[in-house]
Amino acid sequence: MFKISCLVSLVAISLLGFSSSSNATIVEFQTSQGAIKVNLFDQTTPKTVENFLNYIDDQHYTNSVVHRVSANFVVQGGGFSFEGDWPLTRIETNAAVVNEPVYSNVKGTIVMAKLGNDPNSATDQWFFNLNDNNTGTAKEGNLDLQNGGFTVFGQVIGNGMTVINKIAALGLCSNSGLIGIPMTDYSSQNCTDQTTPGIENFVVITQIDIIDSSEVTDANLTPTKNTLINQETPKESSGGGTMAFLSVLLLTLFNIRKKR
Repeated sequence: MFKISCLVSLVAISLLGFSSSSNATIVEFQTSQGAIKVNLFDQTTPKTVENFLNYIDDQHYTNSVVHRVSANFVVQGGGFSFEGDWPLTRIETNAAVVNEPVYSNVKGTIVMAKLGNDPNSATDQWFFNLNDNNTGTAKEGNLDLQNGGFTVFGQVIGNGMTVINKIAALGLCSNSGLIGIPMTDYSSQNCTDQTTPGIENFVVITQIDIIDSSEVTDANLTPTKNTLINQETPKESSGGGTMAFLSVLLLTLFNIRKKR
């Protein structure tokens, strides 16, 4: 258990220490729809990247499925698997990681998903921004203003967005509270009838490979900084959930959770 002596120290540490055999990195998502390369911001969002690499080391994402597409907004995965029938199975997670809202939610970035009204609740799920989700108010979908800001921890490189857009264009099905599951060769009638699908009907993350573990891999990237986070107010908090960052830090002094 961590001993927290002051508020300043809380800002600087994660909710749980992590260890990983991997260093700074470029990773490649191997999916049933194609490969997606991502360059991670390991120097500026270190706790988040370390957390993500730990999940890769543990094969957590192997044979997981993309479980959410929100049109013109995000493609999300990392948290569910298909075990032969509906509903999808939630994969067990590690402890949450501290929020690192350094960069802006622009198109082509990968971001940690989290619970509403809890900035420090990210565990295993991530999403790709399909568009620049950093404009307007929090209620209008500005993720830079929501829930203490989101941790953007990498950028899609190469032709990865072509694959992500292909996933986003698939037919969608909802089941057991999961809305917008991308499906292949699975009709809207199949979805209505809740016909038992096969693994081939999902977008499967077969594995995530580390293809470059150099100490610094993001030197040529120019990520956009999140300059709006301090403008967040309770009035602009959306259903996605936000709470003033300082308030959450104070509350966390009394309630550090081991599991999401």
